[in-house]
Amino acid sequence: MLDSDEDPFTVISLPVYTPEPPAASYGKKNGMWYGGTATGTSGWSRAGTRKQSVAESDAPPPGGGKSTSGRVIRIINNMDHSIQCRVLLNLRTTQPFEEVLEDLGQVLKMSGAKRMYTITGQEVRSFSQLRNEFADVETFYLGTAMVPPALSPGVSAPLPIESPIRRSRSRANVAAIPVSEDTRGRRARSKSRPRVLYAPEGEIIRNSDYTLLEVLKEEPIRVTIRGLRRTFYPPIHHAPIDNTPPDKKMQLEWVYGYRGTDSRRNLWVLPTGELLYYVAAVAVMYDRDEESQRHYTGHTEDIQCMELHPSRELVASGQRAGRGRRAQAHVRIWSTDTLQTLHVFGMAEFEAGVSAVAFSQLNGGSYVLAVDAGRESILSVWQWQWGHLLGKVATLQEELTGAAFHPLDDNLLITHGKGHLAFWNRRKDGFFERTDIIKPPARTQITALQFEQDGDVVTADSDGFITIYSVDSDGAYFVRMEFEAHIKGISSLVMLSEGTLISGGEKDRKIAAWDSLQNYKRITETKLPESAGGIRSIYPQRPGRNDGNLYIGTTKNNIMEGSLQRRFNQVIFGHHKHLMGVAVHPDDEMFATAGHDKNIALWKGHKLIFATQVGYECVSLGWHPGGGALAAGSTEGHLVILNAEAGAHVATLRVCGSPLNCLQYNSAGDILAIGSQNGSIYLFRVSRDGFSYKKSNKIRGAQPLVQLDWSLDGNYLQTVTADYDLSFWDIKALSPEKSPIAMKDVKWFTYNSTVGFLVSGMWNNRFYPMTSLITAASRSSAHDLLISGDSDGYLRLFRYPCASPKAEYNEVKVYSGSVYAARFLFNDRCLVTSGGSDAALMLWELVDD
Repeated sequence: MLDSDEDPFTVISLPVYTPEPPAASYGKKNGMWYGGTATGTSGWSRAGTRKQSVAESDAPPPGGGKSTSGRVIRIINNMDHSIQCRVLLNLRTTQPFEEVLEDLGQVLKMSGAKRMYTITGQEVRSFSQLRNEFADVETFYLGTAMVPPALSPGVSAPLPIESPIRRSRSRANVAAIPVSEDTRGRRARSKSRPRVLYAPEGEIIRNSDYTLLEVLKEEPIRVTIRGLRRTFYPPIHHAPIDNTPPDKKMQLEWVYGYRGTDSRRNLWVLPTGELLYYVAAVAVMYDRDEESQRHYTGHTEDIQCMELHPSRELVASGQRAGRGRRAQAHVRIWSTDTLQTLHVFGMAEFEAGVSAVAFSQLNGGSYVLAVDAGRESILSVWQWQWGHLLGKVATLQEELTGAAFHPLDDNLLITHGKGHLAFWNRRKDGFFERTDIIKPPARTQITALQFEQDGDVVTADSDGFITIYSVDSDGAYFVRMEFEAHIKGISSLVMLSEGTLISGGEKDRKIAAWDSLQNYKRITETKLPESAGGIRSIYPQRPGRNDGNLYIGTTKNNIMEGSLQRRFNQVIFGHHKHLMGVAVHPDDEMFATAGHDKNIALWKGHKLIFATQVGYECVSLGWHPGGGALAAGSTEGHLVILNAEAGAHVATLRVCGSPLNCLQYNSAGDILAIGSQNGSIYLFRVSRDGFSYKKSNKIRGAQPLVQLDWSLDGNYLQTVTADYDLSFWDIKALSPEKSPIAMKDVKWFTYNSTVGFLVSGMWNNRFYPMTSLITAASRSSAHDLLISGDSDGYLRLFRYPCASPKAEYNEVKVYSGSVYAARFLFNDRCLVTSGGSDAALMLWELVDD
């Protein structure tokens, strides 16, 4: 029976014979064929630094096809159909065709093989016929006499029904060859079905005129990515494939930065003195005194809003909607003490996410309101202890930015947004009575809301005005007072217990204090430096104490501390735009980051060592093997060099006009390779421990490059294009390497590429749907673990090598957008990841599972 998984099946490569130039000629010596000055991969090595010969660069397509130099064919012993193998046949060999048949016969345990036939019985007499007439045939029979395979003595059954039958291009009359009905009715087995095929060492013949230099123990792996099939060839030696999950799992150790670019009202102080805020899908509790963090990781998508319970011991947080049932938008109530989830409600109720949550004030915070981020902006009220929906109403507001309970009435709710300020009175029957204070076509956006002690409403808007609304004897609201407090938008209001109103300007970066008891007379103001960003959220450092000390969350993802009487200092630094460049120190637990915000930062443990503004949006980062220099690639084609110890700018070089998407030093540190959006590789000679650069060469390419790895010997590069094509580059010959088979045994200094044989198990994995793309990957220093990140924000830890769709993993999800980078630190104790729309940077400790 052909093609069964149980049958022995040998895959054999033959050397390509190239007579020119003499130094690289192939010949027979002591019964073995040798190829020039072989260095690197066995059987496919090339002499010196010469460019590829046509024979070498023409990689034979797997399973047949037209190739001018080589073909992969299946040969079957006509006397015993259970003996078969696949051979990489050199069509340009100088050996006579008859001798080749004899040697192939030895592989099939035949003596005196003299004839080769197609499956339809046509005889093959030369290499020319294999190359032209039978170019589309992939299965051949070897026999000792001139008997077609269907009439072979001892074979009474018809031709094997599982062999693929292809129509030959020969003009010979093939109608006379009988083909059974069963043969015609059966469908050919898909060649993409993976098989692990082992060749016993004793079956490899090494003393004939056609000596075999390689034995492939596995078939190539074929992976479909974006609808296109890609083939990856197995190295002849690699670590055993272990599909069990790794014995390590990821435990979140530290979250860097703060989310201030696109969210409001997201900074609080707990009774323990910890700061509470959120980044991506993680709620962070940061203790400044102990320099420690605790994390609530119950959410599966980005947290969009959060509110602290009146007791300041519980939190309500709402997340956006993602892909799949696990990622539905909902609200979670959890304890800041135990980090336990107390209640979850709203599953399948919210369309796109939760744009606002708030607790009621009078009844001990037993009500929670939530606003759907969908088109209708549905306002709902829940009795959260039981998960009961008390009522809901469609506000029909496109941009609704906030909502709150009135502090003196749990049935009075206020919503605000773009051209919108409305009061909602919830009746006992669950219906809502709406009173619009501001409504379209008004363009003013109400950005913040606070209350005076007597219940009057204080609002701030995008024009820089603060407005106070009072209620008359008939219950109607009117504007009691309005004044301009800031230039352009106000993003935050805080009413302190003694009646002082604190306002923060998003554009003018000013923090002002107003006395509500003296008709909002300005008390004082201060201004944050431009590097800190505009004000996003304000919260007193010690709620209830009137000492004037504040925490300020900014639009550039920083948290500052200080007061209006003294300067503000940075407590937390974060990148505030896409963060794509991550590099790890070669021999220390340090890592560096470079982002679109033009900042290059160095981190050690939980602390920021330095952050340098470089003037260019950075998309890639590399660390010199000596540890003293950092190289960053910009979106405008500039190469920026920094001193890694002090953060000082060393040099800026213009490389090209396209983004430098990936760069890396070779293991010796004397060459820097840069992959560009224009598809080309740029090479720089490096000296003086990474502080001197000279442009040496350029290798032209066509497709945008996004990932890059050096070979261990520094002779080759592998790159991944934006369309997930794996490309190879010969650094000595300064040319693309067109034969993936020739590169299969190259050892790689790093493995940050997302495709390849040894990482193919990340794709088409049977344990998760491949609805997303793998956007980041990295191999550990010990070559035993592999981390992957995808476009849905999942992080998965595999064993390495990972070459089977059955590979199991440990998984976490803390990002909503793509994971841009994931790297192991030098000792594999931790790994660092970046991703999402808020430049979320996280450090993970690898702990025993």
